[in-house]
This record gives sequence, structure tokens and C-alpha cells, in this order.
Amino acid sequence: MIEILLLNSLLLVSQAPTPDKEFLDLKNQLEKFGFQVIIQLPPKRGAYGLLQESTKKIWINPVVFELQIGTQTIIHEAVHAAQVCAGKGKIKTLGLNIQPINYARPFFMRYTDIHRQDLEREAYAVQTQPNSFDLAISLLQQHCK
Repeated sequence: MIEILLLNSLLLVSQAPTPDKEFLDLKNQLEKFGFQVIIQLPPKRGAYGLLQESTKKIWINPVVFELQIGTQTIIHEAVHAAQVCAGKGKIKTLGLNIQPINYARPFFMRYTDIHRQDLEREAYAVQTQPNSFDLAISLLQQHCK
């Protein structure tokens, strides 16, 4: 019985989705700039990703790999990291001249606080660009030197 349980556990682990190269590259960039990327359930229920400004911790919910949105999630959080760097520890907008796709609108419009809406708008704007990965790397390098 224990052998079957062990075999099933190994099978599940071997089938667990893993982060792609862009995810890992962005994770390394974030860590280079002093952010800690933790792959576990964020402290906020239902969140796919979460950045805590005061500790520079970024949680990535493991479910994003199963949903195949791991890279988009870390790109979104990387924008927030750049916003923290730009604000010297306090999150602030970057003043980007791009807009998110219309599909993303409900995700940032649900915030009642206008400042939070603007922060999320920027993160979704970058996340939904065709060159989102390169843009996120560029923002980190520009603001987190």
C-alpha cells in the first residue's frame, strides 16, 4: 500500500508544471534587485501574485503554472517591483504611455482606490503587450539600478 502511495506521489511531482525560461530569468532579475520571489500561496486569498512593498517579497501562487500564466503573473509583479523602486520604497506609478487591452479593464477597474487603479493599470498594460517580458526587464533595470 505504501509503495502505491509513494509511486502516485512521484508521478504527481513529475507531472507538476514548471516555470519557463522567461519566468526564471525575470525571477533572477527581481532577486538581483533585492526582491524575494516565493512560490507559494500569497497571504491574500485568491491572488495569483502579490508584492509586499515593505519587505520586497513577491508571492507567486503555484496554480499559475497549471493555468499556464506563470510568466504573465511574474511580469505583472515585476512592474509593481519597478513601481516600488521608482518610489524609493513606496509604490508609485511609472507614467507609462501604454494602455492595457480592453479585456484587462475589469481587472483593474474593480479597485475603488484611484491610486491602486493606476498602479494596476500600468501592470496590466505591460503584461498585455506583445513585448511584455522585454518591457518588464527594461523597467526593472531603469528603476531598480
